[in-house]
This record gives sequence, structure tokens and C-alpha cells, in this order.
Amino acid sequence: MERFFRRFIDFVEWWATLLLFLMVVLVCLGVFFRYVLDASLAWYDEFASYLLVWLTFYGAVSASYHRRHIGFETFIARLMPATRKRLEIVAEFLVLGFQTVLLYYGWLLTHKMGDETAISLVWVRMSWVYSVLPITGGLMLLISVQRLLHLAGGNDQRKGAEAPWSGSSSE
Repeated sequence: MERFFRRFIDFVEWWATLLLFLMVVLVCLGVFFRYVLDASLAWYDEFASYLLVWLTFYGAVSASYHRRHIGFETFIARLMPATRKRLEIVAEFLVLGFQTVLLYYGWLLTHKMGDETAISLVWVRMSWVYSVLPITGGLMLLISVQRLLHLAGGNDQRKGAEAPWSGSSSE
């Protein structure tokens, strides 16, 4: 199961990379049309914004899996192991609560938007755009459940982050 989950996270990271590439190409195309051809594309700015939102949320899934979100590692590392474990479990339950809210209300918003379309691209349904909320909420929820199971089982394996990340770009 762990191997399948890791491959799925690899796919999510590939998808986020593709979204970044598409966003860069789209913005460059928009700049080219505006400043070189003097013919602005009416839709590129809106679509680039949607790509940025999707990139942010799928990147958050990857960061969640690799434990690269903001945390208090320096403080937590100084605690006794039993206290640290209890605090990590409480923190993971809080994260799980947020992800449940993201999944549930993202699902409601996606359904509420239904047949609404984007302003400049009438063939793009807003439910497609907002679908990133329940999808990534669900993925991060699965990651948290898996992490809670590891914590409860006493074998917390810090995937991708054996030591706390210092924030340095040289790591």
C-alpha cells in the first residue's frame, strides 16, 4: 500500500510540475501577444490565475506528504519523546479537521457553482476550477490518516524529512 501511495504522490508532483510549466508558457504567451504583437489576449490572465491556484493546492499535497509545511520542529525536538508523540497526534488531528473542512466545503462549493462558467472562457466551468478544493482536501486527508496510523502504531516514519528542514535553499 505504501508503494502505491508513494507512486500516487509522484503523479501529483508530476501534475504540479506540468501546471507550473503551463502557467509559465501561458504568461509568456500573454506577454508576447501584448507587447510584441500589440494584441492582448483577453483570457490568459484569468486562466493563469486558475493554474496558479491549482499549482498551490497540488503543491500543498506534496508538501504535506513530505512534511514540509510550517511547523515548530525546534520546539518539538526538545520535548520528551512521549510528550512529542502526544503533541504530534493532537496537531495531526487539528490538521485532519482542517482538511475535512476543505473537503466538505470544497465539495459544496463545487456543486453550487454547477454550470457557472469563467468570464473570459465560457467553455470552462467554474465547478472544474473549484474541484481542486475537494480533490486536494481529500488527498491531504488521506495523508493525515496515514500519518495518524503511523503515530498511533508507534512507528512514525518521517517521509522525506528525516531532519527538520531549515528553510535553506541549499538543502
